[in-house]
Amino acid sequence: MLTTNDVARVYDTILSIPGMNETVKIDLRISRKNVLLLNQVIERGLSAKDDDKGADLLGSVPKENLEELKALADDCLQKAGLTDLSDKLNALGAGK
Repeated sequence: MLTTNDVARVYDTILSIPGMNETVKIDLRISRKNVLLLNQVIERGLSAKDDDKGADLLGSVPKENLEELKALADDCLQKAGLTDLSDKLNALGAGK
């Protein structure tokens, strides 16, 4: 069985394959509900506690790639017209 370190090295190798940094165009048509859920999933994954990051694959991903992922999530919200709704939902959730 592979250790977490082995899995991270395999993932890093896959990300290093030539052409992986090339931009691709994706025509994605999903419901606003799924845009909102996708944004929450991305934010939850990116906001994991620092001590948890070593245990998963995101711990080996460069910071600039994580920032691009966050920008993608924000762009999806903006294009769906859900930025204000998401902000208000996050404010409600912050009261927990």
